[in-house]
Amino acid sequence: MQLTQTAYGTWSGGRFMHFGETLSEERFLGCIKTAYESGIRTFVTSDVYGNGKADELLGQALKGVDRSTYSLVGMIGHDFYEGQRKGSQGYPRFTDPELRGPEGYDAFVQHATRLSLERCGTDHFDLLMLHNPDVHGYTSQAVWDAMARAKEDGLTRQLGMAPGPANGFTLDLLDFFEKFGEIIDWTMLILNPLEPWPSNLLLPACQKHGIKVLTRVVDYGGVFHGDLGDPPVFKPGDHRTYRPEGWVGHGLEKVARMSPIAQKHNLTLLEFASIWNLSQSPVECVVPTFIQEAGEGARLIEDKIREFGNMPDVRLTPEEVEAIRLIGDNTGCMTLKGASKRHATSERCDEWPMRQELLELAQREGLTTDW
Repeated sequence: MQLTQTAYGTWSGGRFMHFGETLSEERFLGCIKTAYESGIRTFVTSDVYGNGKADELLGQALKGVDRSTYSLVGMIGHDFYEGQRKGSQGYPRFTDPELRGPEGYDAFVQHATRLSLERCGTDHFDLLMLHNPDVHGYTSQAVWDAMARAKEDGLTRQLGMAPGPANGFTLDLLDFFEKFGEIIDWTMLILNPLEPWPSNLLLPACQKHGIKVLTRVVDYGGVFHGDLGDPPVFKPGDHRTYRPEGWVGHGLEKVARMSPIAQKHNLTLLEFASIWNLSQSPVECVVPTFIQEAGEGARLIEDKIREFGNMPDVRLTPEEVEAIRLIGDNTGCMTLKGASKRHATSERCDEWPMRQELLELAQREGLTTDW
């Protein structure tokens, strides 16, 4: 089954990533079932969430559901089998030279993919993505030979790239598309009306290489769910406390300027954000983070899921898309991850030195070389 325009991710619900209230296991399972009952037919999971637990719960929630009626996206790449967690950086990528060399990539991809499928209760993914890769994931032929063999062996029908977890990797992705664009079918990008940059720089390249786009963080940390106060109520440890002070209020001000277009099409805020994404080729799938917020006035997470599942199939005009982008323009608002002139050595798995070939690529693509 092909991916559908709406998707549900197992990072929702606060069990494996700290957003809002942490759902009980029973309610977490119920949210997945609510998503399916509401018409959502694509589900996204990663083996590293809960060290396999998210896979297991997704498989449990969908047990007995006809496998041909939903699309399943799996993500692998973190080695929590042999690697040791490194604080906020998480588990090392399987391509970490301290764990193995290129000769061991194929065995790891086979091992991780088969175990993830077993936990999900199925024999194949509709899409298998490389999750949060280090520089080797963007540049190594051995990595993508291993991913391609997983497809040849019937473990997945399609392949994709899921960069992250933060934003950036722009030049790395442009270079990756040129090197491996014929191998992959999808890429995952962060995109929403309040965060058009830098992913908007990549959409033309995706179109050029025939790569479909799945967009996450469509809700902009919950702003487009409509129940974040100003100031917001965040529990200690909520992942969003790392954002700059005042980001909610600033975002709400911009949303108010966008609202006439949403009202013109009779759209809720989440529908509006999702449809803005889907109105841009080659975006074909959107996956928000569903959050049970703390505090009075917070909406039930189940109601948010139902709203998303019933999203109307409309599109904005190119003029409306551009008008919204101009309001939400966030160019230069953050330090981007990936290749950068800031680094002489690669001290973190998501940051590495700039390469001259990437700067030359930036010039060919008409982008600034100040990275």
